[in-house]
Amino acid sequence: MPDLSRAAEDAAAVNALRSGVMRLSRRLKHQRVDESLSPAEMSVLGTLARCGSATPGELARKEHVQPPSMTRIVALLETKGLVRLEPHPEDRRQKVVTQTERAEVMLEESRRKRNAWLAELAGGLDEDEWATLRAAAPVLEKLAHL
Repeated sequence: MPDLSRAAEDAAAVNALRSGVMRLSRRLKHQRVDESLSPAEMSVLGTLARCGSATPGELARKEHVQPPSMTRIVALLETKGLVRLEPHPEDRRQKVVTQTERAEVMLEESRRKRNAWLAELAGGLDEDEWATLRAAAPVLEKLAHL
């Protein structure tokens, strides 16, 4: 027979995690360097920074959006000078999306701003909370990639 109190505790922990991650994510999204970029555009640039150049179809899969939506996002980023489209090395019918140096600089500035904001926020934690945060960070990273 399953331990119902453990299941209830796990359900409560998952609920608290979901709620906390969502609120923190919303607050982090407001810590942007370039307010003209949508969260979707920032996400695509982040994916390109982490994973390297990709076709629009690959980006759509990684970002969990439909290919036509990704085509629009890439076009907006290209217009803003943050990505360039290059011929695919093996399939000339396709294009490869690559971030520009301007995008790399903007992303680095954005990371610095978000990290500084989060570090200031976390400055109010006590040592036990910091230890918990240090232990939780790799687990949260793992969950983000499952």
